[in-house]
Amino acid sequence: MNARVMARTGRGTARRAANGSAAEAAARAGLTARGVIYLLVGILALQIAFGTGNRQADRGGALEELADKPFGAVLLWALGIGLVGMALWRLSEAAFGATGKDGHKAKKRAPAAARCVFYAFVAYSVLAFAAGSGGSGSSDKQSRDITARVMEIPAGRWLVGLAAAGIAVAGVVIAVQAIRRTYHKKLKLGALSARSRKLLDITGVGGGLARGAVFAAAGAFAVRAAVDYQPDRAKGLDDTLRSFAETPLGPWLLACVAAGLVLFGVFSFALARWRRV
Repeated sequence: MNARVMARTGRGTARRAANGSAAEAAARAGLTARGVIYLLVGILALQIAFGTGNRQADRGGALEELADKPFGAVLLWALGIGLVGMALWRLSEAAFGATGKDGHKAKKRAPAAARCVFYAFVAYSVLAFAAGSGGSGSSDKQSRDITARVMEIPAGRWLVGLAAAGIAVAGVVIAVQAIRRTYHKKLKLGALSARSRKLLDITGVGGGLARGAVFAAAGAFAVRAAVDYQPDRAKGLDDTLRSFAETPLGPWLLACVAAGLVLFGVFSFALARWRRV
C-alpha cells in the first residue's frame, strides 16, 4: 500500500516538475520574442526621429524589418513560436496561478488570462505574416477600424471610452511600477552581480517609463476619439509614437521614447534569463 502511495506521489511530483519546466521554457521563449519586437520597434522609431525611417514603427514594421534580414523567414517563425510560448505561459498562470504569495488569487489570474488572449492574437498575426498571408497590417488602421466597429454597437462609445481609459491608466501604472522597481519581486536577484543589477535597473526603469508613456498616450487618444465620436482620432502604435515628435520638444522627445523602447527590449531579454517562473 505504502509503495503504491509513494509511486503515485512520485509520478505526481515528476508531472509537476515536467509541467513547471515546460512553463518555464515557454515563458523564457516568449519574453525573448517580446524583447525582439520592442527592440525593433524602438529602432524604427529612432530612425523616424532622425528622419531616416521609411517604415512604420509598429509590429508590422518590425516584422517587415526582420523579414529582410538573412534567414528572415526562419526568424519570423521562431518569433511566432516564441509568442505562442508567451500565450501558453500566461494561460498556465490563469489556470494554475502565478509565482508569488498572491499568485493563486483572482486579481493575479484574471490579468494573466487577458495577457493570454492578447499574446495569442499577436502570435497568430506573426505566424500569419511568416506564412505569407499578411496578418500584421498597419496598427494605425487597425486601431481606427476597431474603434469604428465598436462605436457602431449600442453603448459602443462608452465601451471605447472605458477601454481607452483603462489603457491610459495601465500606462501610468506601468510607469509607476518601473520607477518603484516592483519587477525586483519577480527576479532571481541573488544570481545577479552588482553591475548586472545596475544595468538591469537602467533598462527596467527607462524601458518601463517609455512603455508606460506610449500606453498612456494611446489611451488618451482613444478617449478623445470616444468623447468626440470620431474613430479617426484613435491612434495605433506608429501614430502614437509620431505624436511625440509633434510636441514642443519635437523629434527629441520621440528619440527619448524610442530609446526607452529599445531599453525595454533589452530588459525583456534580461527577464528571459533571470525572471522567476
